[in-house]
Amino acid sequence: MDKKVIKEYQDYINKIGNRKELYKTVADEYDIKTAIYPGSHIDIAPSMFIPKVIYIDNFKGAIKFFKQLDSIKEYIEENKEYSTPAEINFLGQDYNQPLEIEEVDLIISQYAGFVGQAAKDSLKIGGILLCNDSHGDASLAKHDQDYKLIAVIENNKIKKDNLDKYFKLANGKPVDIKQLKEKMKGLKYEKMAGNYLFRKVK
Repeated sequence: MDKKVIKEYQDYINKIGNRKELYKTVADEYDIKTAIYPGSHIDIAPSMFIPKVIYIDNFKGAIKFFKQLDSIKEYIEENKEYSTPAEINFLGQDYNQPLEIEEVDLIISQYAGFVGQAAKDSLKIGGILLCNDSHGDASLAKHDQDYKLIAVIENNKIKKDNLDKYFKLANGKPVDIKQLKEKMKGLKYEKMAGNYLFRKVK
């Protein structure tokens, strides 16, 4: 195993925060077996809990990192929480380009733009979108009839009650979707969560 690769990953999660518990919570709750992670950079934590993950990023640093796939797989095999062999793939491309992959159980969207919209065709009907609203991805999903808000996540705990209080602007103002897309920035709602879970319903 190339220890430099693992150190690069560990330095990265020290900077962004370790999302392992987030991914474990979602994988356990919804029995996730396959996922894509567009705009993943080098966050390989999902593979510790999900047997098959495709990482997608056109950033040079990510492309270089995933060239060490054997070392990455070795590290995951030592740290994963399932018995089957880990299947890890990487696409060094812009996730807005067509993705020629089989439909998956989960899309992971973390601080990478409108992932839930761009990669929607790769999600099974009944599949889950895990996203935050840093760039407005959750807001777009909330106003997309193909998705239904089913839960929010706070402190790695899934909450399924009182979902109608989220995504409400002060004074009952409507969300301007056109402006949201142009600014690529999440809105300040009266009630907000760290992450949101949507089910693809059609």
